[in-house]
Amino acid sequence: MQIQWFPGHMHKARLQIKAAQPKVDLFIELLDARIPYSSENPMLAELRGEKPVLKLLSKSDLADLSLLKRWQQFLNSQQNTKAKAITTTNPASILRIKDLCHEVLPNKKESGRPIMAMIVGIPNVGKSTLINILAGKPVAKTGNEPAVTKGQQRINIGDGVSLMDTPGVMWPNVENPNSGFRLAAIGSIKDTALDYAEVGFFLGKYLMTAYPDLLMERYGLNEVPDDIIPLMDEIGKKRGCLGKGGIVDWDRTARIMLTDFRSGKFGLITLETPEMMAKEKQQVVVTTKIKEEKKASRKEQRRAKRKSDRAHGKGKFKGPA
Repeated sequence: MQIQWFPGHMHKARLQIKAAQPKVDLFIELLDARIPYSSENPMLAELRGEKPVLKLLSKSDLADLSLLKRWQQFLNSQQNTKAKAITTTNPASILRIKDLCHEVLPNKKESGRPIMAMIVGIPNVGKSTLINILAGKPVAKTGNEPAVTKGQQRINIGDGVSLMDTPGVMWPNVENPNSGFRLAAIGSIKDTALDYAEVGFFLGKYLMTAYPDLLMERYGLNEVPDDIIPLMDEIGKKRGCLGKGGIVDWDRTARIMLTDFRSGKFGLITLETPEMMAKEKQQVVVTTKIKEEKKASRKEQRRAKRKSDRAHGKGKFKGPA
């Protein structure tokens, strides 16, 4: 699924992050624990440079616990990175963030100046809720849809730590199609920018393979079909998603599946593993290379045609190719 959703305020946020970077001691990046790789913004990694980063796996109460541990180990193995699982259902895990900031920057207290931490993340990952818990009062606007925070603000959360909040930032183009589907599944893409049926098919295929028991339990299935189409049809019939002639409405069926997934009604689910990440990153490299080669080939063909046309006196001369 090719995602290209980069509202104007996100472009502004990108410029703000870049301008503030020299003043920032530490970046706090919120990731969704269900998709730690796909919710990691490559643009933010580029903007922060060598600054240390605290990666917080939010909504960990909805993630597969065994995979959550593996993701923490993987992220902790990265340079200048410390990973921690958090959830708003356990405020103590969030309040611990202040101590973690000092652990990452142990010499900062000696300077007598507070740690300036910039909190970043994709839309709808829970930044505003986290900030309000840390501040002990509602200082950031919250909502169940992406793009609630529109501007940058600075909040003193005490214990020698100040936070610089920014709007949720997507990158201009999600090159990995699977990451696009996962972002849409958790609700980080505006619903108006996605095809429910397409995302529902992606989610259903994954659940058939990775969590068949949870799928059967949720929808009262005796078994999981071998293909996604009969699965969607069976779920649609059980949930009354029928159109004219008794044909299953896949769009309505997908909406039910996505709502169930986002609310945790399936159980604890993670949509990707570190091994899947490695394979998909490699595939993106291969796909990108093929696209660049095709683009270069088309450009060369156009150049050769213009040269041939000029040699035969065809067309209007437009200068050097």
